[in-house]
Amino acid sequence: MATNIADAVPRLKRLIPRLRGKRIGVLGDLMLDRYLWGTASRLSPEAAVPVVDFVEQGECLGGAGNVAVNIAALGARVEVFGVIGNDEPGRALQKCLRAASIADKGIIADSKRLTTVKTRIIARHQQVVRVDRERRELLRSETQERLLRLIFSALKKLDALVLSDYDKGLITDDFADRVLSAAHQLHIPVFVKPKTSRLYAYRGARVIVCNAKEAGFYVTRDLAADKSFEEACRALLAHFGCSAVVITRGEKGMSLLEESSSRHLHVPATSFEVTYARVGQPGIERGATGRQVFDVTGAGDTVLSVLAVAVAAGAPLADAAMLANTAAGVVVGKLGTASVSPQELLHALDDIRR
Repeated sequence: MATNIADAVPRLKRLIPRLRGKRIGVLGDLMLDRYLWGTASRLSPEAAVPVVDFVEQGECLGGAGNVAVNIAALGARVEVFGVIGNDEPGRALQKCLRAASIADKGIIADSKRLTTVKTRIIARHQQVVRVDRERRELLRSETQERLLRLIFSALKKLDALVLSDYDKGLITDDFADRVLSAAHQLHIPVFVKPKTSRLYAYRGARVIVCNAKEAGFYVTRDLAADKSFEEACRALLAHFGCSAVVITRGEKGMSLLEESSSRHLHVPATSFEVTYARVGQPGIERGATGRQVFDVTGAGDTVLSVLAVAVAAGAPLADAAMLANTAAGVVVGKLGTASVSPQELLHALDDIRR
């Protein structure tokens, strides 16, 4: 069943102010995203690659950190839990958290670990190459127990918990099970972005969010038609033992199925073209079939973040999904990892009604 977002716009606009002040925990793999910006007008004589003349460097939070930034941008109060290295990138990551007014008391700096850094070289607004610096070994048992104590102590003060798994060694099946069990006892909803390397973790989550490729991996077939997405949602509900599944489908929007409902919901993508610079502005091309995409980096994080805060604010999951879908449409019009503000969301909803 497809939903008409335009009909829901007044309700969604009333929801946005209620997001402010919600207490959301984010547990997961923290990363630092570095951007080296420059210009390129010639090829290297050493290889068929562009020579990038360096202009400036910027950095922001990636991985679970990007989820936290997205939640904070909505006006919610965020506390982050994770492990970083006792190194320069780790200190830069904590500086980014402080700049975003995100609490970092739940972060452990471990001298035995390496902070994950993803360095992107950008020339003329095009990514030339990405260099990853990371290791994926599991947490030491004493570090894991220390992190769990921090999480268990904070859970009772949270309205929701987001588990953002990037398969960097932080989360194991047993670790996820202990966190979800503790949250379940306190009636704290958990929103999970899973990794395909973990087939049986996250049981009892409120919502599992994955993209079409990940969902296809879990159900061992490619997904194409709406019916195949509905079937995949039902299979994933049973697979994870969760309350709801959301599959993001890029330019085709998203699919949602709740355990308590017999009806699959398809939330279509915004049906007009709009760039970030034009959100809330006139001159939108009505004949286009989807948003102009500059960069899909972090769009899944935006969906996860908005779902968690909206449900924590008391929204039905269908409304939360429509708001998340709108937010993702704004974010893909920005270059690099990005977030969306309440004002941008209001503008985007106004554009849908026009």
